Amino acid sequence: MENFIVSARKYRPATFDTVVGQMSITSTLKNAIVKQQLAQAFLFCGPRGVGKTTCARILAKTINCESLTERHEACNVCESCKSFNELTSFNIHELDAASNNSVDDIRALVDQVRIPPQAGRYKVYIIDEVHMLSSAAFNAFLKTLEEPPAYAKFILATTEKHKIIPTILSRCQIFDFKRITVDDIAHHLAFVAQSEGITADADGLHLIAQKADGALRDALSIFDQIAISSNNNISFQTVIENLNILDYDYYFKMTELILENRVFDALNLIDKVIENGFEGQIFLAGFASHLRNVLVCRDAATLKLLETSDSIKKRYKDLSAACSEQFLIKNLEIANKADYEYKTSNNKRLHLEIAFIQMCNFSNALFKNETSSVQDVKKKFDSVSSSSEHKTDTEVTPKSSPVESIQTVKKTAISFSNIVSIKEEKHEVPTIIQETESNYGEEPITTETLQIAWADMAKNYERQATFYSALTKRTPEITEHNTISFTFDNHLGINEFISKKAAILHVLKTALRNNHLNIIEQLHEGEEQTLKPFTVEGKFRQMVEKNPELQSLKEQLDLDIEY
Repeated sequence: MENFIVSARKYRPATFDTVVGQMSITSTLKNAIVKQQLAQAFLFCGPRGVGKTTCARILAKTINCESLTERHEACNVCESCKSFNELTSFNIHELDAASNNSVDDIRALVDQVRIPPQAGRYKVYIIDEVHMLSSAAFNAFLKTLEEPPAYAKFILATTEKHKIIPTILSRCQIFDFKRITVDDIAHHLAFVAQSEGITADADGLHLIAQKADGALRDALSIFDQIAISSNNNISFQTVIENLNILDYDYYFKMTELILENRVFDALNLIDKVIENGFEGQIFLAGFASHLRNVLVCRDAATLKLLETSDSIKKRYKDLSAACSEQFLIKNLEIANKADYEYKTSNNKRLHLEIAFIQMCNFSNALFKNETSSVQDVKKKFDSVSSSSEHKTDTEVTPKSSPVESIQTVKKTAISFSNIVSIKEEKHEVPTIIQETESNYGEEPITTETLQIAWADMAKNYERQATFYSALTKRTPEITEHNTISFTFDNHLGINEFISKKAAILHVLKTALRNNHLNIIEQLHEGEEQTLKPFTVEGKFRQMVEKNPELQSLKEQLDLDIEY
């Protein structure tokens, strides 16, 4: 029985041309070799699994090759290349700084540097995880690194460049390796699958590439695992099952339910996700990423930011036609805020459900118009969801009326933004809403609707901690038919409120649909009922009220008030 070799080792690049996703670095190194302008020391830094040590070995092998190819790669025929491939080369030394990080280890290395190569051109020292060296080891290494013999080359590799002392950095030619793109990883996995005779679909390979987070080594490890568990038949479904990943269909279905304001079906879908063993925050973060993907599909200039397979990309493009930018941006804001507050919530499931209820309610307000009914939106989704294998068991008819006047959309959307995209058959026309007071009637105000509208209004001032606290410390009251009374603890809160009263009234009129609304602000009982004067004259009048003799003194001495 042959020993199994993992794909990360078996398909490790052996030439610069086979390195995945680091074209700028490999081309620079090849040019340096051709022009014989090699630096004395190199520093390869970047995330794990992106090819730092691999490129170091290829560079060490190539600069010692006795007969480079036309593409300036190692020939694999000469004695130097053969000894390297057989791991018997005396010119290439590797040191793992994670386990050999003492000053004695570096001094032993420096002693080796003094001995010239017996065969070949250069002695190359590859030090992996160089940031693990102790301070004393770094200091012992400085002089040799700065003025090494002509035949000595140093290649340092690290995932944490910020931990390396500046005196080392200044002596090296630094190459920053980037994360490998999802497409590059997927293409390489397809090559490996073809070489190994493994059946693999594009969607499944892209999902593996996304899970690897830019590390090709991680992607190959996942690939091996799934190939074994799926009997060499890698599909989108087998990847989802083995990696315990939420299917795209959950996110597409949830978007459909939100657009149709099907709150109870959305709650059932959340329950299904939790029953399948997924943490609520994972679903929330995944849905936010899903909305982001829909948003970037709305413009051809940002379509390149979508790192998915072609079939999934098409579903996103179809979905983006049914969603306005206002819908996506607002729900992204809701999802991001809910994700941020999730860990501190006492009832995490309720916190998750409230976030999606808010999304449904916003969608209901935004999409009620004459030219785009709920049924029209559902028809657009039928083509998007046709390829999905996951269907809900029940279909619920939306409770909201499918057609309302365009003025209703304007009145509802103005509290969120001044611009809303209004659907018209096959294209969207951005419409600037010019809000006028005649748009509002005189809707009756209840305590419940007032408190909800007040709480939503107060959120606009969350960054002004003192004023936000004043707005939320007490609840507003209805004193008359169209009059709201709100009590502040001190005059500072009232002064701030007066300066913002017009804007606050506008938001409340819009939310409550009542143009005859008025607010009366007052101080809490026991507080001083007069506002603190701001002018010098006002302050003097207040002093006279407390001590009338000051007025007589002013007149007798013929004094003036300085401004």
